Amino acid sequence: MIDNASLWASLPVPAVLVDGADNILDINGVAESFLNASAKTLRGVPVWDRISVDAPLEEAFDRARSLGSSLFVNDVDVGTGNAPPLQCNVQIAQVAGSPGQMMILISPRELASRVNNSDTVKSAAKSAIGMAEMLAHEIKNPLAGITGAAQLLSMNLPQEELELTDLIVEESRRIVKLLEQVEQFGNLQPPAKNAVNIHDLLDRARRSALLGFGGHMTIKEEYDPSLPYALGDGDQLLQVFLNLIKNASEASEGNGIIRIRSYFEHNFKLRRRDGSGESLPLQVEIIDDGPGLPQDIKGDIFDPFVSGKENGTGLGLALVSKIISDHGGWIAVDSVPGRTVFRISLPRAPKGLVPPEET
Repeated sequence: MIDNASLWASLPVPAVLVDGADNILDINGVAESFLNASAKTLRGVPVWDRISVDAPLEEAFDRARSLGSSLFVNDVDVGTGNAPPLQCNVQIAQVAGSPGQMMILISPRELASRVNNSDTVKSAAKSAIGMAEMLAHEIKNPLAGITGAAQLLSMNLPQEELELTDLIVEESRRIVKLLEQVEQFGNLQPPAKNAVNIHDLLDRARRSALLGFGGHMTIKEEYDPSLPYALGDGDQLLQVFLNLIKNASEASEGNGIIRIRSYFEHNFKLRRRDGSGESLPLQVEIIDDGPGLPQDIKGDIFDPFVSGKENGTGLGLALVSKIISDHGGWIAVDSVPGRTVFRISLPRAPKGLVPPEET
């Protein structure tokens, strides 16, 4: 037989038990992580002081208690005061044999979305990249000839006609740059995984940004100082962070603010389609205050050749997605006007694995 304590501890979603006055009686381990507080410190605290639901829930909650019925609220934002609100499904039910006591189950939809979409590079996208990679080399050779011919023509043209040859050279170089990105996507080596300090990489990316493309931005750091080493390829992860900060800089209108946040999420495990699971507790968020992603491409932003920027190639985020996928990690985006969050989840380095610079 399984006792009640074992069942309570085994619940895979945040669970909160409240008394007849809506004060917290107990929370399970997943809820401790979700609320970023221990059960001991939360006992006796009014539940609605620690959990905010973007819905008129309290009246329905009281009605469910008085009638002894259950309550289901789907697709609502749930906040805890310690992190941005998450879209969740909320289930509320009376505890059998304990009049007045209610149990609240919170199921973050973001985690379900991560599980249901764990293949970060779709097969159609892979096919597109494969075809483009095969063509890239063949296209680059005639483009070099076209560029050279245009430059030779420009030497004998009057000033007023140079605009056309300049356009040929400029557009040819833009296409070559795109093809080089395609080749980079296809030729990326498997990550050489070691123990890496995420904060060192983020700091290098931040300094590079402030000296170049992000010089007009304010970049704020919100790091968890106790974050352990990640398992990954430092060079490739640095490329990821630089790309995301660059995107955030370009998205912001004027002198915007970029926040770089790190934290440890104890209970996040990614379940893959083959049934295997992996713990990805290290979280990194790149947050900007720009206008947000266009609605029509939100769901495809990590696919090759999808871009929300004018003259964008649509390969930067596809490359980011590929690198994170090759690391066994996960990347997700949450975007509304004024706030876009790219969130990366990475595995922890095994204990005893020493970073290369310390060997």
